[in-house]
Amino acid sequence: MSATTTIVTGGTESRDVQPVRRGFDWGQPFVYLVALVVAAIAVGPVLYVFMGGLRTTADLNANPAGFPDPWTLQNWTEVLGAPRFWGNVFASTVLAVATTVGVVVAGLMAAFVLARYDFRGRQGLYTLFAAGLMFPLTVAALPLTLLLRTLGLHGTYLGVVIPGIAFALPTTIIILVPFLRAIPAELEEAAMIDGATRIGFFWRIMLPLSKPGLITVGILAFVASWNGYLLPLLVISTGSLPQELWPLPLGVTQFSSQYSQNTGAILAYTSLAMIPALAFFLLAEKRIVGGLTGAVKG
Repeated sequence: MSATTTIVTGGTESRDVQPVRRGFDWGQPFVYLVALVVAAIAVGPVLYVFMGGLRTTADLNANPAGFPDPWTLQNWTEVLGAPRFWGNVFASTVLAVATTVGVVVAGLMAAFVLARYDFRGRQGLYTLFAAGLMFPLTVAALPLTLLLRTLGLHGTYLGVVIPGIAFALPTTIIILVPFLRAIPAELEEAAMIDGATRIGFFWRIMLPLSKPGLITVGILAFVASWNGYLLPLLVISTGSLPQELWPLPLGVTQFSSQYSQNTGAILAYTSLAMIPALAFFLLAEKRIVGGLTGAVKG
């Protein structure tokens, strides 16, 4: 007796896919509103400083919250024509460049050891650098001043650069260590098989691959040094350097105290002091975000 199995195949009918209707997301407008409020709070004072530099002092006194009437570039031309302004720019450039180079070189070497070498106390040393993020400059103001006086560095650019590097190292190492750890160990093993030394691997492979992180920490160190006020105030303002060779944050303070009646010129000086760091930060914004993203992934 044989059994017969019949397979019935049913036809499939094509149906139009109906779009899924979603209700209005009330959370999105609220997010945009909060973002606009935060942006206005952050950008508003900067725009006010720039607009104030284009106004006369009489116009500012008559209507502090108004628009320029008339528009004038006299304040900007007076500041740009003053030799002390360019002396302050020179001092800030020297301090920012020297601090940035020191931070990148020292931070890269320390991060390379912490990321690629296995030794006793490595995690404790990394934790010590991480704890440095919670150590503000204000706490070290008095002992730092006494130490610099003892070493003969008080009132010098070197007395600002060395502590600036030290206070920037924790952030630099926290960013660079994940970058260097994320580089596969197979690359190092292959380099060793090809006859490369540790130093050769560092220069030829590790350094190019960690370029996004180096750019990030370099930009952060440069902007922080350019805008630094407290450290130059403790070291330089009480030394023998002339005011023409003070960095821009101190120059702005000194200028505002000497020309307190000329509000327009003070705002012009302040806006010109902000332009280099602001432009540098905006041009390198994508590199900073990419570097920090790589550090988080690592």
